[in-house]
Amino acid sequence: MKVDLIITNAFVMTMEGQGVGLIEDGAVAIKGNLIQAVASTQEILANYSTEEQMDAKNKLIMPGLIDAHIHTGIGILRGVAQDMHNWMQVGLWPFQKHVTLEDNITGSMMNIIEGIKAGTTTFCDYDSNMNKLVTNYVKVGARARVAELINEIPNDIGDIPVGELYPFHPEIGQRKLQNNLELLEKWHGAENGRITAMLGPHGPDMMSLELLQEIKELAVKYDTKLHMHVAQGDREIDQIEKRYGKRSIAFLDEIGYLNERLLAVHLTEATKEEAEQVAKSGAAMINCSGSIGIIDGIVPPILEFLEAGGTAALGSDQAPGNNCNNMFNEMKFVSILNKVKTRNPATFPAHLALRLATIESAKAVGLDHEVGSLRAGKKADLVFVDLEEPSMSPVITQPVRNIVPNLVYSAKGSEVESVMVDGKFIMKDRKLLTVDEKTVIRNTQIAANQISEKVQAEAKKLKSPLLTRMENGEL
Repeated sequence: MKVDLIITNAFVMTMEGQGVGLIEDGAVAIKGNLIQAVASTQEILANYSTEEQMDAKNKLIMPGLIDAHIHTGIGILRGVAQDMHNWMQVGLWPFQKHVTLEDNITGSMMNIIEGIKAGTTTFCDYDSNMNKLVTNYVKVGARARVAELINEIPNDIGDIPVGELYPFHPEIGQRKLQNNLELLEKWHGAENGRITAMLGPHGPDMMSLELLQEIKELAVKYDTKLHMHVAQGDREIDQIEKRYGKRSIAFLDEIGYLNERLLAVHLTEATKEEAEQVAKSGAAMINCSGSIGIIDGIVPPILEFLEAGGTAALGSDQAPGNNCNNMFNEMKFVSILNKVKTRNPATFPAHLALRLATIESAKAVGLDHEVGSLRAGKKADLVFVDLEEPSMSPVITQPVRNIVPNLVYSAKGSEVESVMVDGKFIMKDRKLLTVDEKTVIRNTQIAANQISEKVQAEAKKLKSPLLTRMENGEL
């Protein structure tokens, strides 16, 4: 049978089965945007022919990584809110209130490029102005599962003292909800199915009960998932307890949110029992170890969630909190932090972290029929990792293999040599093929300078510890 491309002589990590499904001398046959076959090089060459054959000796071919939770629209504010309490009000808000729509778009493209260069092919982007941000995915050629951030809170929420109830404005909620519905109607299934959409309620504390119920009904109408922060911090728990007299998980259970439609992001403040309840409900969990570790100094209860039979995924969250949007970083963090938390080096083995960034993530977000593993009929979303990079060397295959531990504990993302999405290379030999990376970085810097000038004009009001540390010569 003739195909468009055969990739040979590679280590092929399929992520099929219970582990990583590694084929040591493997090959992948691709026709159009689909994987035609995955097997040994000998078997593929015996059964398939092509006019284009790629020798991938000393390369690892694996499924593209999935970032199950990212806010690319605030990527332009990387590094402004670290090492402090109340990071949103004290660190992020003084900058974010000066960010324009164009700044959002510019920073978003930078974040997407960062992810692609580190092997991310699917981005579950969850932000405001998503009808505009989604065009970045069209340009760059990545896969995206997008949602509009729906809430009823005003733009000056950062000025409200910590502990006061958020004011709700129904007109804000309806405008953002309509933006999300437009996203679903215009973009779901666009670009040959590369772009899909979900509903994105911001959190149970960010909107009225009436709007939460309306969104739940719309999720049934559109047969889609609900991408939502859940128990994401003590601020949320405080707001819910003051409004409804109970914690977030109990409240969401009461109003019918705990089911297979829910992507529960973070669960930072969830107890063991609450995490188990969410897992048993069929809802998925998205864990962002780097972000929550830096912002809150907490290790979310993902182990308890998994042990209760839940489906979980990894996400990078946002650059102002996590600093980087790199799934290799998230795999390492989730494994190491949970080893430390349990005081057990056998906790969270490397293959588990790798599954949570590929096939388990695909299951969580509802895309496992298309991506997350390499098998015939799935989309050709592939990442090529250079095994001759120092961080991946040497390659040991007997009596044990070291590729998986090295991917999780050693790789930085720069080992990714090429990236294919939907059967097309969007990065080859470390060069992006669809956008001009240097132009994007220059534009991002110009926009960041303009935002910084506006914040500088209000420096006397700035309470950021980063400013104090800079004045003390620490930064």
